[in-house]
Amino acid sequence: MANPRVLVAGASGLVGGAAIRHYLNKGGVAVTGVSRRVPEGLDDAEIVAVDLLDAEACRKAFGAMTDVTHLVYAAVNEKPDALLDGWRDKAQMQVNLRMLENLFAPLEEAAKGLKHVTLLQGTKAYGAHLGPIPIPARERSPRHPHDNFYWLQEDYLRARQRGKAWAWTILRPQLVIGDAIGSNLDVVPAIGVYAALLKEAGEPLHFPGRGEVVSEMVDVDLLASAAGWAGATAAARNEIYNVTNGDVVSMREVWPVIADALGMKVGADKPLLLAEEMPKHGTEWAAIVRKYSLKAPADLRAFVGGSFALADFYFGLHETAARPVLVSTIKARQHGFHDCMDTEDMLRKWFKHFQDHRLLPPA
Repeated sequence: MANPRVLVAGASGLVGGAAIRHYLNKGGVAVTGVSRRVPEGLDDAEIVAVDLLDAEACRKAFGAMTDVTHLVYAAVNEKPDALLDGWRDKAQMQVNLRMLENLFAPLEEAAKGLKHVTLLQGTKAYGAHLGPIPIPARERSPRHPHDNFYWLQEDYLRARQRGKAWAWTILRPQLVIGDAIGSNLDVVPAIGVYAALLKEAGEPLHFPGRGEVVSEMVDVDLLASAAGWAGATAAARNEIYNVTNGDVVSMREVWPVIADALGMKVGADKPLLLAEEMPKHGTEWAAIVRKYSLKAPADLRAFVGGSFALADFYFGLHETAARPVLVSTIKARQHGFHDCMDTEDMLRKWFKHFQDHRLLPPA
């Protein structure tokens, strides 16, 4: 019997890249990544450059993938200049639905051995971007009554699956931490740039947030492991799971850990909207890149993407984020997924990763 082949959509993104690394490290699995641009560090994977909004290109590419057995769909189209507003934009929701449709329709027709589809959602499924949510939020709760591309994609998969042998699993991670470059959804480079600018100015690491925002995070490698588990576990067929590291965190409480990882002292509380202030310092960031011979893009936007806005959300600088966002992970544990990670250790891991790869200045 041929080895399984996993197709990962969103290969250059935070979750997609981690999923590819997970399957490559696992061995015995062929992996194909899909991305508009070829990501770095994934030399052992086959990467297909396809724009998921190009229906004809998708028909040609995915209609030829007859041996795919598993799909991990981690592609997402976000509005980098209006990240939070984009979460409520109905046109943007349709864009994300169309991307999934363009990939999946020809793939399902061609891949007769398709066994499993993993789809990513998040805590916006519980309305965390709109107002208070139950503490903790549970997967069994009724669907939150708001417009969301999550529902559009989920309903599309449910409709396509009727009478078919393949199954799906939906994962809902909390704030994902990893190593994407130019992502709209990775706060590590956003915080790293903010810290580097302060350090070069001889300043300590001031806390830019406001209040105590209690939430959870998840290591992207742990999330990738959850995707691998879901695709191989009978209990996960047609189920939805929250995925977190397993502990609870606030940015204020872990700020000393981040400061130490970056070789800095903790400064004062100085609330600051990074999405508004940091783009003004592109020249200073480019000078830091030159000074330390960094491999990070000298262009600030190319390095951070739209993640300054995401960081602002978790620093409690938006009204909808200034309250707890906690989810239960009991269901995943009951069904057999037990991976966990200390969030402080995770933060040290990823800031060191960025330093070791010369994406941020040394500590």
